[in-house]
Amino acid sequence: MRSCGPTEADGARLQMMEGDMFDDILRRVYFENTVSDYLVCLAVIAGGLIVIWIFKLILLKRLKALVKSTDRSIDDFIVALVDKKLMPILYFGVFYVGIRRLALDETLARAITIIGLAFVMIFIVRILLAVADYSLYNYWVKRGEEESRRKAVGGIIAVLRVIVWIGAFVIFLDNLGIEVSALITGLGIGGIAVALAAQAILTDLFSYFTIFFDRPFEIGDFIIVGEFKGTVEHIGIKTSRLRSLSGEELIFSNTDLTNSRVRNYKRMERRRVLFNIGVTYQTSVEQLKQIPALIEEAIGGFEDVVFDRAHFSSFGDFNLDLEVVYYVVGRDYNKYMDIQQGINLKIKEEFEKRGIEFAYPTQTLFLEKE
Repeated sequence: MRSCGPTEADGARLQMMEGDMFDDILRRVYFENTVSDYLVCLAVIAGGLIVIWIFKLILLKRLKALVKSTDRSIDDFIVALVDKKLMPILYFGVFYVGIRRLALDETLARAITIIGLAFVMIFIVRILLAVADYSLYNYWVKRGEEESRRKAVGGIIAVLRVIVWIGAFVIFLDNLGIEVSALITGLGIGGIAVALAAQAILTDLFSYFTIFFDRPFEIGDFIIVGEFKGTVEHIGIKTSRLRSLSGEELIFSNTDLTNSRVRNYKRMERRRVLFNIGVTYQTSVEQLKQIPALIEEAIGGFEDVVFDRAHFSSFGDFNLDLEVVYYVVGRDYNKYMDIQQGINLKIKEEFEKRGIEFAYPTQTLFLEKE
């Protein structure tokens, strides 16, 4: 009795037919590539993305949690660099490796190569600049510099960025097979022309570097430039700005500052104070001998004050002149004025007790009777 269902031979023939059909589909050619080539490309891209996803989800996540428990900034910087700068390169690398397995048109292949080179160049430059930024700022932190000083690094970094990007662009053109020697020569000639045209700007730029590295003053310093005085609020690549005592903003070119005699009061560890006292000619010799000791005692009664000397120095037109010198420890101007006021009051009080009179402009008229 014969069975009506399919036999094993029929099943085998059916599987062979399906296999041949599948192989036929895989061998079909679209845009010079078989279906199997496209599947391999997709498999490479998918496999690479899965590996990156696992790396980011497991390993990188654990690294972020680990560096949070440490006090070293280098760990945070490296993890952030991998996450923000390196991961995009890995994504593009997976796509590039996968797409290069296909037979591409020469123009399309060159376009992808150029795009890939530009992409990699951009991210390499970003990584280099990130390392430079971190290194410069970390250098100032280790030196214990003030926050205002570290902010000034921004000007250096801006110039560095321009130089690095120009260099990367030249390297990019050279890798494309473009002759860059003529371009570099043209840039050199053009640079000379630009330098001549922008001589004042470049002079201020180099003056900025002088201010930055030589450090004649910093943000927050109280300085005097000629007849102008104020607190430094901003140090720019071309100009620096001061806030005067009366409130207005003073703007100087950096060249003006480096070519001027700048008096920086913030660097002053102690203030030398010289003042004169004039007493009348009617003051006796005994009283004159007492005055230096009285002044020394008056000055010595204040904290952060170092007495230097007090002398009967000269005979004036209408007074006997005494010269006094002392030092105030610190640079606070208000503190100095408070101390000077206290000294003046103390001297006035002691002079009144002893009947010593301060001199003031007088004239004595002698009348001759004929």
